Amino acid sequence: MKRVLTAAVLIPLVLLLIFKAPFWLITPVVAVVAELALWEYLTLADGFGAKTPRIAAMIAVGLVFLCVFYRPELLAQLLGAIALALLTLSAFRSPLHRALPDTAFSVFGVLYTGLSLATIPLISAQENGPSLLLFLFFVVWTGDIAALYVGRSLGKHKLAPAISPGKTWEGSIASIAGSVLIGVGLVYLAQALNARNLTFLSYPGSIFRWIFLAILLNVAAQVGDLIESAIKRGAGVKDSGTLLPGHGGILDRIDALLLAAPVLWYALLAQQTF
Repeated sequence: MKRVLTAAVLIPLVLLLIFKAPFWLITPVVAVVAELALWEYLTLADGFGAKTPRIAAMIAVGLVFLCVFYRPELLAQLLGAIALALLTLSAFRSPLHRALPDTAFSVFGVLYTGLSLATIPLISAQENGPSLLLFLFFVVWTGDIAALYVGRSLGKHKLAPAISPGKTWEGSIASIAGSVLIGVGLVYLAQALNARNLTFLSYPGSIFRWIFLAILLNVAAQVGDLIESAIKRGAGVKDSGTLLPGHGGILDRIDALLLAAPVLWYALLAQQTF
């Protein structure tokens, strides 16, 4: 029940943000989520024996979002500067045997939570940004729900038992099917609305393009989920936090998006390039 109630509160807020919030509001809201996820990730890093420069890493994530807002073309240069700054800081503040591991944990945290989620405001700024974000969230959410219920009721063959013993191939296949179905449903819904001169949803191009994209995002989401499970298992914890009742921490809730969102962004870049 806690899981359902939390979702009932968060989903309308996300939809409101997608369709009503301007770029200048989406960016700081997503930045706050990234900072919370980073804090949980750094707590997990402590389970590996790291003592990362938390405040510096959080400042770095803030700079990533400032760069996305003002000068996204300088993002690569900023990330290079962040990596060197965190290396310098760790070299002077950490014991010598931990200087490099602490740097690696903190730099990866900036990339894992900051750079990944920074693609969400970038996607929102596209011509059909709200439609793309709706597609992203619904594909990820539906796949997650399908995997959960089909895996629990019919799952017999373990997908990655060393990482996440509860996940099964049956659930994984159901997840892909669910994502494809919701993706196709959104495309046909947009076409029906456009026929009535309602253009707030837009999915141009062939239906096969969107089916392929739904499959691609689903696979990325499942891999993202497994990656976070591997990090938690390595740290010896069940959940990344307790902020969301019934869901664990922020990182537990957005682990799939941390890979799916950048995959969507790179797919858009590839489409514009080729």
